[in-house]
Amino acid sequence: MQIIKELPAEKAPSDLPAVRLKVERRVLAKRRWRDQAEDGVDFGFDLSSPLAHGDVFFANEEKRYVIEQLPEKVFKVAYPDPREAAHRSWQVGNLHFPAQFTDNYLLVENDLAIRQMLERNDIPFEETDEVFQPVVAAAGHHHHDHSHSHDHDHSHDHSHDHSHSHDHGHDHHHHVPGESAGHSHDHGSGHHH
Repeated sequence: MQIIKELPAEKAPSDLPAVRLKVERRVLAKRRWRDQAEDGVDFGFDLSSPLAHGDVFFANEEKRYVIEQLPEKVFKVAYPDPREAAHRSWQVGNLHFPAQFTDNYLLVENDLAIRQMLERNDIPFEETDEVFQPVVAAAGHHHHDHSHSHDHDHSHDHSHDHSHSHDHGHDHHHHVPGESAGHSHDHGSGHHH
């Protein structure tokens, strides 16, 4: 088995025959995995960062080995104009699913939650099989960490807002000199039923 720890330092000559190693996106996103190229050569990967579709990960005098990410079922959402592009991208991004953006359309995982959102908002889409290279894969763990802290902040903000969202529903009285300076919030005062 050939162990690959990083991409070759030198670019392999493009005239060398290419041998494909076909792999699913979720495996390709990992740093440690193993698979077999189409010529039967076994490879083990122990990488500092994941490989991408089209990467030449190994070469010798006779051939070069290329990552070929397998197509998967995705939804293709076209944009009729830049305004819709921004709006549809925002709607899909709001669901926190991986998405790939191009000039004319976006690709997003074929998932029931996405399908329901697209149908509910009357956004046209088509089901297709494509090599899916979502933005989060490029951003790597940084995006995940950001999402995690965002979720934490959100729940913190929610409880913070909740503790200050009550409506007093009574008149505020100013203290008259000589009266007790203690301030009491009796939410029942001023309400007689």
